[in-house]
This record gives sequence, structure tokens and C-alpha cells, in this order.
Amino acid sequence: MATDGSTTQTLPRPRSTAVFDGPDRAAARAYMKGIGYTEEDLSRPTVGIANTWTEAMPCNFGLRALAEYVKEGVRAAGGTPMEFNTVAISDGITMGTQGMKSSLVSREMVADSIELMARGYQFDAVIGLAACDKTIPGAVMGVARLDVPSLVLYGGSIKPGRYKGRDVTILEMFEAIGAHAAGKISDQELSDLEEVVSPGFGACGGQFTANTMACAFEALGISPAFSAMVPAEDSEKNVVAERIGELVMKVLVDDLRPSRVITRKSLENAIACVCASGGSTNGVLHLLAVAREAGVELDIDVFEAVSRRTPLLADLKPGGRFIATDLYRAGGVPLILKELKNGGLLHEDEITVTGRTIGEEADRAEEEPGQEVVLPVDAPLKAQGGLAILRGNLCPDGAVVKVAGTERREQTGPARVFEREEDCFTAVKAGEIEKGDVIVIRNEGPAGGPGMREMLQVTAALVGEGMGEHVALLTDGRFSGATRGLMVGHVAPEAVKGGPIAAVRDGDVITLDIDERSLDVDLPLEVIDQRVAEYRAPEPLFERGVMAKYADGVSSASLGAIT
Repeated sequence: MATDGSTTQTLPRPRSTAVFDGPDRAAARAYMKGIGYTEEDLSRPTVGIANTWTEAMPCNFGLRALAEYVKEGVRAAGGTPMEFNTVAISDGITMGTQGMKSSLVSREMVADSIELMARGYQFDAVIGLAACDKTIPGAVMGVARLDVPSLVLYGGSIKPGRYKGRDVTILEMFEAIGAHAAGKISDQELSDLEEVVSPGFGACGGQFTANTMACAFEALGISPAFSAMVPAEDSEKNVVAERIGELVMKVLVDDLRPSRVITRKSLENAIACVCASGGSTNGVLHLLAVAREAGVELDIDVFEAVSRRTPLLADLKPGGRFIATDLYRAGGVPLILKELKNGGLLHEDEITVTGRTIGEEADRAEEEPGQEVVLPVDAPLKAQGGLAILRGNLCPDGAVVKVAGTERREQTGPARVFEREEDCFTAVKAGEIEKGDVIVIRNEGPAGGPGMREMLQVTAALVGEGMGEHVALLTDGRFSGATRGLMVGHVAPEAVKGGPIAAVRDGDVITLDIDERSLDVDLPLEVIDQRVAEYRAPEPLFERGVMAKYADGVSSASLGAIT
């Protein structure tokens, strides 16, 4: 592809000409020349680099430097990059606080920022740079709305920490908090782990939400094959970033838009990758939202159908032994896709941003000899995938459970009801949860929270105290991808919207049965209806501002919690 000034006019500029060409646009050119752009720069296609960089967390910390390599690639291929920023909220840092309510809201803000900037400046193409949990789906949602030639690059996973001779991730830190509260480890042990568990920048290392979505979007085709699992601090990531910058110019020339990439079949490929990798329940929420932005019909029952036919192939934390850097060495996402293709479980003709089909990308997988991270499709870890959709009188619109993180298939027990996460965490720390309890946390849904907080602080504390295999938990909120155990999230409708979860009282008997895909409370329907009618949710925490606007306009979790 030509890159010198004499031939760049052959590259398409379907939008930026309206901003920078002709006598009428002299003022716009003047502004840009004043900050260093040349006449030549402004005659090239403009590429918006949507960066979610922040120095308020490790996940996205490296994206500012990575963007420079992306921009080098864009320039080398004949384009003019223009970088801009979005908000970015760390789930891990805000976990267990009121700040966590802003996390899911930020997904919409990331998408809104990308849409507004691209519409305002009329970029010819867009590259999204993302890393932490909500920035990844937010970036894909933004480019799906715009439907201009685009792709998304994941910043990569953090390397593991080392503690007492073994690899550790932030999951071990959260579980250590519970162990410390139970007196199982000392103050010094907690402090020692804190010093080593997060040794640099990059997203959380297990198959938690960030890596789940990065894998899913590579399977979807909106991120280039072989890009997601390159670790954040690996020198190869800079090479990948530069190639991404070059690739977006080919995507522009080919007019390869997200609407050609994001289809019902490619979304099923993404779901299959989530299920095969033992990924986060947040994959349900985010892929539903992406489908909505792309105008593709998708509901939660599709996740159930795909999970039932897709075996669990990857032995990844939190349910397994390995982490993202191990998956990278083993062969990356294409290795999972190759096994799915071998099993006839991949829609292999779906196009990706590289111009190759997802089946062709799967064929290019290179497996590390002797690797144990991804198992063959005919000898999986489990016959069915890592997610299950439950129905019942407690969740008529559905609920989600990650079965990859537990061997238990059912539990019946008395309800322990909490109106918010903090109250439950206090009870856990005080040792007030009994074996056999079914914990209910409500008013943490998309509108009721608002913001649908993750519950990793509570679930990890339960595991750390040794209660993880003896209790179940259900909530109209959601869970971190690091959560393990019999934990049911996304219970819909939520309490503040008249969901049956509002009817539950301490001592009511709840039965959770994964094999039957059911979640029920042992109460007559008329009693449930009466209690729901009598229930009064806590007063809203926010009466104005972004949180109040979000609570007023957000949809059910069963629809992706979109606004």
C-alpha cells in the first residue's frame, strides 16, 4: 500500500473530506496546523484512536504508550491518526464500595464517547484501545453504533505474581481478605501477598471478565486473530499494535464495517468461545448489549443453547489451573477456535477484520507441544460449557450462573436476605453465614443499584473463609469473572422492577438446580405476588446526575442492561 504523499489521495476519505477539504474548511485546517498537523496530514484519511487509557488502574495504564505504536502503523499505511480519550473505571479497585456502581455505567459512557467523537470529527476509520472490563465491550458497542471501518485492540493481560513458589492473580488477594477475616492467615501474610500479586500493568490475569471479552471479541472477528492474548508488557504487543494501525487502513480500503463482522453467527462464535473458555457471566450482559447496538436479534436463551452444545475446553482460572499468559504460550484464542472447528462448533465462514474468515484464522493456530491449557474437543474438561441460564419463580426473565467454577449442581436451603452488598459482607466477616444458607442480595440490579455492582468482595470472602462449597448466593446484581462457587447473578426482573426476588424473606426455602436449569422459592404464587406488592425498596441513592439518569433509563439485565 502506498504511503507517500503523492499517492495517498487514492485512499478513501468518505467522511473527513467534509471536515478538512476546500476553501470553506480553511478555519478547521488552521486549527489543526496550529497544533502540528501539516497540509499533507490533513489530506490523508483520518483514523480516530479511541483510547481508554488512565493512570487510575493497572489494566489500562499501558495504553498510552501502546497508542504510539498504533499511530506509527496508521501513518506508515497512509493515514493520519487522531487520538482521544474516554472514561475508564476499574472494577477491581472500586469493588466492594459505592464506586463500583459507576463501573457498568462507564460501559455506556465509553460507547457514547466513541460515537460522539467519531460523529463530530467524521473520522474515516476508528481503532478502539481497551483493557479493563467495561472498556472492551464499550469500545465494541461504540464502533458497532457508528458502523464505519473499525477494529478493537485489547491491551493485554498482566503477568502473574509469585507467592510462596506459585503463580498468583488478584483473585488470590480477594480470597485472602476472607481468609484473613476468618483468622486463617496473618496480617503479615496478607501484606506479603499484597506486595507481589499485581506485578505491573495489564488486565487481571485469569479468565475473568477482561480476558473473557478479549477472547470473545477475537472470536467475533472485531479484534484481529492472535492479538488478544499477547501480554500487556510483552514486547510483541508493540509489534501487534503497529500492525493493527496498518490493518485499519486495509479495513478502510475494503470498507469492512462492523455490520459485516457482527452477525448472529459471529455472535454465536463469541458465545461459544466464552463457554469453551470457562469465561465470565458478564459475557452474557456484554454480548447482549453488542448485539443490540449492531441491530442483531439475540436473547439469553441463545447462551443456554450454545453452552449446552459447547464443551469446556480451557483449564483457566478461576475454575481451573492456568492464566492468560499460559493461554498465550499454548496457542492463544485461535487454538480454542481450532478445537471448536474440529468439533463442528464454529460458524467458520464468518468474516473477520483481517479479511480472512474465522475458520481460516483457526487453521493458522500454532499449538505449543505438550501444552495442557486447552484440551481437545473430544476429551474436554466438561461436556458442556461454563454458563447456564436458569428459569423459575424467582427469575421468570432468567438468571445466569457460571458452572465452570464449581462442581456442585444443586442446593436447597434457607434464605439469608440482604438489601445491599455491604450488609452481606459485614455478615460474612462476622462469621454469621451458616453452611447450607442460600444468600440473597437484592437492590443491586441495573436500576436498583444503580449500576449492577459485581460481588467479588463477598464471593471471594466466602471462598477465603472456607464457605465457598457450602453456600449458594443469588442476586439481581452481577459477579466478577473471578467469582467461583454456586453463585447466581442477573436475576431478572430485579427487585425494584417488581421481580420475585423482592418477595424472599429470611428462612424461605430456595432450591437451585443447575441440571434442571431452575431457581425457585418454595412459596405459592399468590404469596409471592402479595409480598412483591407490599415490598418497599430502599430510597434511591442518587436523585440527579449521571447515576440517576442511568437508573431511569437502563433496561433489564436480561436485555443486556443497555440504556
